[in-house]
Amino acid sequence: MLDELTAALAGILPADSVITDPVRLRTYECDGLTHHRATPGVVVLPETAEQVAAVVRLCREAGVPFVARGSGTGLSGGALPREDGVLIVTSKMRRILEIDLPDRRAVVEPGVTNLAITEAVRDQGYYYAPDPSSQQICSIGGNVAENSGGAHCLKYGFTVNHVEACEIVTPDGDLVTLDRMDPGYDLLGAFVGSEGTLGIATKITVRLSRAPEAVTTVLAAFESIERGGEAVSAIIGAGIVPAAIEMMDALAIEAAEAAVACDYPRGAGAVLIVELDGPAQEVERQFAQLREICSGAFELRVAAGAEERAAIWKGRKSAFAAVGRISPAYIVQDGVVPRTALPRVLAEIDRLSAEHGIRVANVFHAGDGNLHPLVLFDDAEPGAGERAETVSGAILDLCIAHGGSITGEHGVGVDKAKHMPRMFSPDDLDTMQLVRCAFDPARLSNPGKVFPTPRLCGEVPGVRKGAHPLVESGKAEQF
Repeated sequence: MLDELTAALAGILPADSVITDPVRLRTYECDGLTHHRATPGVVVLPETAEQVAAVVRLCREAGVPFVARGSGTGLSGGALPREDGVLIVTSKMRRILEIDLPDRRAVVEPGVTNLAITEAVRDQGYYYAPDPSSQQICSIGGNVAENSGGAHCLKYGFTVNHVEACEIVTPDGDLVTLDRMDPGYDLLGAFVGSEGTLGIATKITVRLSRAPEAVTTVLAAFESIERGGEAVSAIIGAGIVPAAIEMMDALAIEAAEAAVACDYPRGAGAVLIVELDGPAQEVERQFAQLREICSGAFELRVAAGAEERAAIWKGRKSAFAAVGRISPAYIVQDGVVPRTALPRVLAEIDRLSAEHGIRVANVFHAGDGNLHPLVLFDDAEPGAGERAETVSGAILDLCIAHGGSITGEHGVGVDKAKHMPRMFSPDDLDTMQLVRCAFDPARLSNPGKVFPTPRLCGEVPGVRKGAHPLVESGKAEQF
């Protein structure tokens, strides 16, 4: 079936847009979370929305699953391909179609990188607010699929708050537009963050933000992460809403220094990066409060301009990749806890690290309690990977136990699907899957993601007894 489909795909796509060579296929076997890998059955690189729709229609007719992929920077296995399916890569669809400054909108294709939007309008005094750490290379299509955030989401919100409309290819292969201004149910809101399970975005209208009048970026170095956490609580408690509050612990600082020589203060147990922006008088007033709150820091640096601001952010923006300098392998997690629970949760993470002999570097959006613990291990050491997964899962359990979530911005993908029942009841999961069934009754669009035990559309909700029908028929495996 896949061979016949591949021949049909070659008939509708440009030359060299259908990849079947085993060596080239390996390029696409994982996203940024390399712990999960699968070689796709076939890869296609469409150049237009119409080509994406034609590919999806062929997949639907053949009953073959398909997965969309942008730049491949996701961190939950959301773009993990299917060995029996088609991987639809949108990296060739990278045109900025329209910039409308009076209405503060831009229309882009899904392969456009996050930072490219800001670069296109910066000279006119505008920018695109969501800024994942991978913004230089991550694509807008992937940002929409995962509802990506970034350091500045504390003040400006996530991708869903900056998307006005999406042209999508439905799992049936139809081209439709979802607009925030449409009456009735918020289908656009449901689509953003659906991790490719409801279709593929082919054109995105994003909101542009006016560049703030003033920006002040501060780096505060503390002797311990507990002192840094106290400062975060005090900042929020004072009524200050910074554009960003980021924190890194000593191990994360060590990795960043090894990778990019960020020159953070020596001996710091934690560094806090706080960015204030807005009207000049407001920023000045907030900075005076911030300086007093951070009086317990043993060093305080204030960026004098854009160059020094970039230098302060350099270590934080490179943190995930940087740990490769101090560890052969690692798992990036993405749990959320209430800010007030940060000290207790971080202490428990230290305990888990010591108990299992697995180092954990902590990087997080401190302002909204979004943790990014990096669980480090040597994949050449027998049993190390299993211990790392145990610690990783236990961290997510901690987040749930303290009233938080298993993900703040990286998505569920395949990595966290098994944790969904710990956070949601069977009825909750059934209700979510009814939404998916409304969009994709054949369950061909990015199957196997988000839900640990996918249900057949039309199946009566409730506790399933016995094996899933797909397992019994030999068409699926249950782990």
